[in-house]
Amino acid sequence: MIMQPRLFDGDAPGYLFTEGIKYIGSKSKIIPYILQIAQGLGGSTVFDGFSGTTRVSQAFAKSGYRVICNDIAPWSEVFGTCYLLSKKPASEYVDLINHLNGVVPVDGWFTEHYGGYPNGGCAVQQDGLKKPWQVHNTRKLDAIRQEIEILNLPPEDKAVVLSSLILALDRVDNTVGHYVSYLKDWSSRSYDSLVLRVPNLFESMQDHSVLRCDISEIASSINADITYLDPPYGSNNEKMPPSRVRYASYYHVWASVCLFDDPAVFGRAKRRSDSTDSLASSAFEEFRKSVSGRYIAVEAIDETLNMIQSQWIILSYSSGGRATAEELRDVIDSNGKLIDVVSIDHKKNVMASMKWTHQWINDCNEFNKEFLFLIEKR
Repeated sequence: MIMQPRLFDGDAPGYLFTEGIKYIGSKSKIIPYILQIAQGLGGSTVFDGFSGTTRVSQAFAKSGYRVICNDIAPWSEVFGTCYLLSKKPASEYVDLINHLNGVVPVDGWFTEHYGGYPNGGCAVQQDGLKKPWQVHNTRKLDAIRQEIEILNLPPEDKAVVLSSLILALDRVDNTVGHYVSYLKDWSSRSYDSLVLRVPNLFESMQDHSVLRCDISEIASSINADITYLDPPYGSNNEKMPPSRVRYASYYHVWASVCLFDDPAVFGRAKRRSDSTDSLASSAFEEFRKSVSGRYIAVEAIDETLNMIQSQWIILSYSSGGRATAEELRDVIDSNGKLIDVVSIDHKKNVMASMKWTHQWINDCNEFNKEFLFLIEKR
């Protein structure tokens, strides 16, 4: 049998700086592998179908590709607009950022729901709830967010300052990286003051696009040489409630910061009412099976791969995801040719090894593994 040439061997290639928040499922550590695969394929345009914090989109843009960045989350659109569409140098935002840092703190919606007092180090408040930020920072958040609306900034400028605000909040939070529960004892960083900084903007000569769409509505109409897909995985833990693995639940606060719509909230984490399972469910995170007997999450991957028009698809998937190795193999085989697989073990400092078409099956049953599947579409 003639073997396909390996795309790379040994350790990960060089690191490329990107910027983002703490994020479950972040691909920041495997970006070098993603770029290495893409650079061996040729082409100049990349469609990032589930862009999340946009770290992968940023990396592709910094590497010279034209990027079509898409995610259904409002905060992802804000990050994409900030890093891919803003054309001003960072120096032009210094005065604006300084102005926002100087606003007088006020009590508002964010302080009402998410601000807590030190209480000798305990984050549990009189209402019995833990809070994600100390009140001295939510008061600044309330004032800064109101001032951004008053300034009525152009879309790109607004995205830059909103990104700066989210990044600043991420540096002083009382969480482990998501907002469905908060730490019982205040984290050391939560005592720090909220200070905005100009995001790490970069110059790009490409005409990038930023979309906020359900991928099923646009996949068949996107013209790109390479498509990178990092769908939300859901969980293969049968005991975990589905609401605990939905990204709309994990990052509901960032939606509120971006939309500034004072939504109704519920539960001990004060989640947005539109982040409930009935309103914000994703087929890719679904733990149930369809009438056909297949997991709905697996069917969603199948349908997406079928719609993609690119010659090349790079699919990220975790060994902790809902789809089994056999199911993934069947889905990939039905939509194209599996050229290669990069297996990444997070317990071993993200060292990678290349696996041929069928050798990865056993590895995919191990936890803490990340896989990059290179697929050539039929």
